[in-house]
Amino acid sequence: MIKDNISVVKSNIVAACKRAGRDCNDVTLIAVSKTKPVSDIEEAYQTGTIDFGENKVQELNTKYPVLPQDIKWHLIGHLQTNKVKYIIDKVTLIHSVDSFKLAAQIDKEAEKCGINKDILIEVNVADEDTKFGLRYDETIDVVKEISTLKYVHIKGLMTIAPYTEEPESNRIYFKKLRELSETISSLNIPNVEMKELSMGMTGDYEVAIEEGATLVRVGTGIFGNRSYPQ
Repeated sequence: MIKDNISVVKSNIVAACKRAGRDCNDVTLIAVSKTKPVSDIEEAYQTGTIDFGENKVQELNTKYPVLPQDIKWHLIGHLQTNKVKYIIDKVTLIHSVDSFKLAAQIDKEAEKCGINKDILIEVNVADEDTKFGLRYDETIDVVKEISTLKYVHIKGLMTIAPYTEEPESNRIYFKKLRELSETISSLNIPNVEMKELSMGMTGDYEVAIEEGATLVRVGTGIFGNRSYPQ
């Protein structure tokens, strides 16, 4: 099932890129494996998928040592400052940086490990009370502040659009994030690249790709519905 689902998702990515006149090699599929067992990740890995997304630090740390070392782990969930030290040397990209305080902690832990750490800035484009992320209008100021850190490198923006049955309704948010990315890029802030746009999930990743997503986070569309512990 997982193999077939990945095949469908990849075909949809190619089709969305074609509609947008984009090269499909510019879009990376992140298989969101939160709450899923190691066996499911191994099955997905066998298809050539190497980018996996986890929400929780503890779960990522449990899976990390027992899975292939060439897997690129993405931390896509909210990250508390006191948990940074546990994943700093394990993740390829932290998608969910939403404050200078968190970025400064990542910088501190990266320095201790003697590494650089790529991050994305999470923006709450839809201004939902239930979501983390910077407000749209404060993003540029926080990006400028974070850009002064030595071991942290901003590579782009991330957003979690509202849950909807109508993917088209989220186009406005994806477009807005892309426009913000273009604005930040035009400012030529040192230590800041707007190379990545992490946006779009199972229900709306095709629309996100049409609006410029470079990283799409697909969980249910690959692994099926999640079963959360009671």
